[in-house]
Amino acid sequence: MPNDRRAAIKKLKSLCLTSKIDINDFRARIDETFSDVFLPNHVELEEKAFRAVKCDVISPEVYASNRVLLYIHGGSFVGGSRKAYRPFVSALANATSSKAYLPEFRLAPAHPYPAGLEDLQQVYQSLYIETEAALALNPGTEESEKKPEVLIMADTSGASLAMALIFGLKDRFRDSVRKVIFFSPWLDFSETNDMFTSKKVYDDVFTADSVRLASEHYTYQENWNNPFVSPLKAPREMLTDFPPVFIQMGENEIFYDSAIVFRDMLRNFGGKCDVDVWKKMPPMFQLVDEELSQAHVAVERIGSLITAKDRSNEGVHEIQLVLERS
Repeated sequence: MPNDRRAAIKKLKSLCLTSKIDINDFRARIDETFSDVFLPNHVELEEKAFRAVKCDVISPEVYASNRVLLYIHGGSFVGGSRKAYRPFVSALANATSSKAYLPEFRLAPAHPYPAGLEDLQQVYQSLYIETEAALALNPGTEESEKKPEVLIMADTSGASLAMALIFGLKDRFRDSVRKVIFFSPWLDFSETNDMFTSKKVYDDVFTADSVRLASEHYTYQENWNNPFVSPLKAPREMLTDFPPVFIQMGENEIFYDSAIVFRDMLRNFGGKCDVDVWKKMPPMFQLVDEELSQAHVAVERIGSLITAKDRSNEGVHEIQLVLERS
């Protein structure tokens, strides 16, 4: 198995936004670094538009009929795309036995907050209703009695968008969120964050300056304390009865402290949150499976976390797997 940490970090630094690179060049660099012509695990790919928001729909060979995965990509609010994240989301779809949706939401600075969030809200509602309708196609069967289960996954800046999306969900749309999984989440852009007040804060990939630059493109300064931008500023009522959260990250990330604060907040409010820390791993190591064998293991861990229920209920068929192809 591969283990080239230097090459991995070189690729991951493509995710770091600096004032020295043009935004269009930044976007192109991410696409060039992480896209691939061939998708793993024999998944099927199609494109679908939900209210004009284009999405990749990625279907593994085996997936649970009532479970969908919504992936909200990172890219410092200004970059990232379906093209760049397609291989990673394909691996996650296969590992979790879930049909995955990867939206091409609008990006800053041309489309600042809340444009991307509005796109995600449209996608979420549409994919939920579509899944609900598909389950009801066979009335009187066990399939028709199931309810949609949504996995929401996001990385880096995408975690802020994911949290804002969940904060705005109500009733059955909120109740359907089975699990929230974050990779190296960005959760606090406020000026009280120690990351921005300390000198020379950085890790193997990101710097505090790069994160601040991203937030400046995303929204105006007075909005950095908004819980829909900085989830750590959310009051108790916004985090009460929050869906279970699982965070996966490297041990020396500049986002580690915020993740721990977030974990403790959720737990104090009666919620569930676990932080899975990987020693000697850089932020977003899961993206570079060609360089780091740990990336494969990390994705497998996510898969086991989600499909454990499937296996435990296999005998009574509470989760029916759909075989699209024989």
